[in-house]
Amino acid sequence: MIELKGNSVLVRDGEVKRREAANRAYLMKLDSDHLLFNYKLEAGRYSGRDIPEGAHGGWETPVCQLRGHFLGHWLSAAAMHHFETGDPELKAKIEVIIEELAECQKDNGGRWAGPIPEKYLHWIAKGKEIWAPQYNLHKLLMGLVDVYRYVGNAKALEIADSFADWFADWSGGFSREQFDDILDVETGGMLEVWADLLQITGKEKYKTLLDRYDRSRLFQPLLEGKDPLTNMHANTTIPEVLGCARAYEVTGEERWMDIVKAYWNCAVTERGCLATGGQTAGEVWMPKMKMKARLGDKNQEHCTVYNMIRLAEFLFRHSGDPAYAQYIEYNLYNGIMAQAYYREYRLNGNKHPYPETGLLTYFLPMKAGLRKDWSTEKDSFFCCHGTMVQANASWNRGMYYQDGDGIYACQYFDSEVTADIGGVPVRIQQSQDRMSGSLMNSSNTAGYQGINEITAIHENMPPYRKHDFVVRTTEPHAFTFHCRIPDWILSEASVYVNGVLHGKTADSGRFYSIRRVWNDGDKVSLILPIGIRFVPLPDDEHMGAFRFGPEVLAGIGEEERILYVDNEDVASEIEMENEREWGSWRFFFKTVNQDPSVQLRRIRDIGYEPYQIYFKVKKSEQRRSNRS
Repeated sequence: MIELKGNSVLVRDGEVKRREAANRAYLMKLDSDHLLFNYKLEAGRYSGRDIPEGAHGGWETPVCQLRGHFLGHWLSAAAMHHFETGDPELKAKIEVIIEELAECQKDNGGRWAGPIPEKYLHWIAKGKEIWAPQYNLHKLLMGLVDVYRYVGNAKALEIADSFADWFADWSGGFSREQFDDILDVETGGMLEVWADLLQITGKEKYKTLLDRYDRSRLFQPLLEGKDPLTNMHANTTIPEVLGCARAYEVTGEERWMDIVKAYWNCAVTERGCLATGGQTAGEVWMPKMKMKARLGDKNQEHCTVYNMIRLAEFLFRHSGDPAYAQYIEYNLYNGIMAQAYYREYRLNGNKHPYPETGLLTYFLPMKAGLRKDWSTEKDSFFCCHGTMVQANASWNRGMYYQDGDGIYACQYFDSEVTADIGGVPVRIQQSQDRMSGSLMNSSNTAGYQGINEITAIHENMPPYRKHDFVVRTTEPHAFTFHCRIPDWILSEASVYVNGVLHGKTADSGRFYSIRRVWNDGDKVSLILPIGIRFVPLPDDEHMGAFRFGPEVLAGIGEEERILYVDNEDVASEIEMENEREWGSWRFFFKTVNQDPSVQLRRIRDIGYEPYQIYFKVKKSEQRRSNRS
């Protein structure tokens, strides 16, 4: 199955486009000299006495052992943005940075291109305490490969290839046992980049490096069905297994795929997930199906969300199993959207001292009464800054796939996809019909409003989502259109073709397929029943979170609240309120029977307020008994 990406997929969704634009603006806002500072410093190309005014802080300061890591992420994100849009300004900025990196490499002797000294890697071999130098250096190699792949910059590949010579010589000086010890110190995605370079260049040295970076101490227990992950640092292992995924695609060796499947089984299938889709606490994997004791201040590290989405995407491509696309959907809404580029979901009259925007939160706390901790633009630069700019440069990925003459729609955001099906160009335009009935929008004056019967038909927000797909083709053409039926639907989904019912299905977690000869203008309408669902913890059925469709809701409040309910349908305790504003439906929720009530919003709409995701649920008579 082929992922359709680049300029073949264009995002039209307003909220996603806002995030893309904010990400692009952030990439352009960061000064190139500051991005390059640690590289120039290492290469002797900076002669000042002081750190330059405005230099980046946090993990990018010249006293941090991970300094320089962010530039690699920046290059990858900028390259992906350019690949989708052809942005000339980003391309020009990329080219300036690549030219300076080439000069740094020359001044370092022709091979070393890193922002840290070579001795850091020698220190690993000697057992000296050092903070993940290979993780750091991988980011640059990744960025260089992406600039070559997505921008076509040959010099970026030359820098990476020469830099790889250093690693080939250095890693060849150790026995297998010695290098296994080195691999126990976080290597990031080194395995993945060697596979990338093997595919690009075909050079034998990359086969050798793949073999050396095979971390059998982790991979072999996975293949044996053991659990080496519980309480292990999660984002050390995810990039390593992404390397296995890439190695499989490049070499075709089944062992690499076996490792990926074993990892997913251990990390996800047997371990379970939070309602958001995340699975970590304190940066480590939680115990299998035991999450209650891990709801705290450091849940769901953003890096793990992004990297697990990448792993799920690989598995979907090679299996076609929609469960992986469902996993991605939950993590997109409740991770990528909830943890970066926040903009206030305004409530008039809600006076507060907080900013209206937030850049990035490293974690998504699950302990009641805590808040998101937002980073700064230039004084943080922890690891998640890097995955943030990459995640928000790749919104057009993972939405559509092609398998022969079949097109798969996996995610539901307004968008447009173009594909060649049997030599015929086909374009499919996806849009959500929000059924608000009002033609008034921000481009019209308040005095002009079209008359529309839908306004009266849908007096309240409809209990379903409607997504339309319009086919554009120059000639009648046969192909199969597959649309994913999410597992969050509350009843039968309905599919219409040109306004006529094609079929219904209650089988969530599968694809609904339509095979026919398509004409220009044919329309598929997908009706997905939506509402509130209570999602209990795997280790406590009386404690859970609420989801509205794919989106987790969070209650606003300083202290933990227990919910007392009257019946078995816990989800009925939550209802919508304040649902309409001018021409739009809105997403505000509250409890029905609590005193005082709890106000809830989608977790992506929570900014600086204290909140609660998981609620203990008890019968109402328990409250009455306690009071008496």
